[in-house]
Amino acid sequence: MKIKSILTGATLALGFATGAFADAHQTKVGFVYVGPIGDGGWTYEHDKGRLAVEEAFGDAVETVYVESVPEGADAERVMTQMALQGADLIFTTSFGYMDQTINVAANFPDVKFEHATGYKRADNVSTYSARFYEGRAIQGHIAGHMTESNIVGYIASFPIPEVIRGINSAFLHAREVNPDVEFKIVWAYTWFDPAKEAEAASVLIEQGADVILQHTDSTAPQAAAQAAGNVVTFGQASDMAEFGPFPRVSSIIDDWAPYYIARTKAVMDGTWESTDTWDGIGPGMVGIGEITDAVPADVKASAEAMIEVLRTGEYHAFTGPINKQDGSVWLADGEIADDGTLAGMNFYVEGITGEIPQ
Repeated sequence: MKIKSILTGATLALGFATGAFADAHQTKVGFVYVGPIGDGGWTYEHDKGRLAVEEAFGDAVETVYVESVPEGADAERVMTQMALQGADLIFTTSFGYMDQTINVAANFPDVKFEHATGYKRADNVSTYSARFYEGRAIQGHIAGHMTESNIVGYIASFPIPEVIRGINSAFLHAREVNPDVEFKIVWAYTWFDPAKEAEAASVLIEQGADVILQHTDSTAPQAAAQAAGNVVTFGQASDMAEFGPFPRVSSIIDDWAPYYIARTKAVMDGTWESTDTWDGIGPGMVGIGEITDAVPADVKASAEAMIEVLRTGEYHAFTGPINKQDGSVWLADGEIADDGTLAGMNFYVEGITGEIPQ
């Protein structure tokens, strides 16, 4: 019998639903989520991956998840509880779970852990992420063409390399097609808070932004842009197509299902090893949602051409010449950024104003 336990941080103290982890022969897979599964973005897509695991393996697996787990002591408690309840494999799906994952994994050496977007590994801890910056390149390209005010607003979550990479990639590709474009960045310090995200969008629109990009997880910025009128947006993590064909004109879609299925199978057949995975448009971990007809035909065609060269590897989103914000050379003409620098990116590129919060 396949059993799904649907939990929140508030209800975790009551324990997992009766019968969870009941059948010893099943592979038991847990998921720790930073937001609610109904966020319409990041956590929604991770939960689609969980459901794909169930569909792929049927009664051979059971899954549990805990949603809206804060990035702190609660996360360690949730992971420990899952391990004690017999999980064979636990996916921890937010950057801020990194140290907690390492700590709990040390106490449960026979349990396999998979941490999303982090960089710390152990014999029983793998890391995985997607090259979201490839999708940001597409968004920047479209944004640079479509802005009339030359002001693009960016709602950023936390000042971590993943988010900084995205800002830089979007800016570089917007500036490439529109030398007058300016980015205004609001740091929301949250992954999911619809009220804060809506407020950030409204502030940016008041400052003249007619394109809004977001690295937060709710659809609130889409709704704020829709209410404002002539403001372009892009779906984040999931398609958010309900806001298409306008203001949402395309999206970055995270597809975790193939990875979750493959890693679960590796646990089931005994081939799991600690690895680091960082895939993009080519392998399909990053998808680009339909570019709607609200985008001019020539811009749509050029964006689709960029998607293709990113997919094949013919083009890299960080190809020189690129300078750092202070004007110093980062990449010479034709030079491609190495993964080590990208993974630890802590600087803006030339042309972005403001400082990265510490």
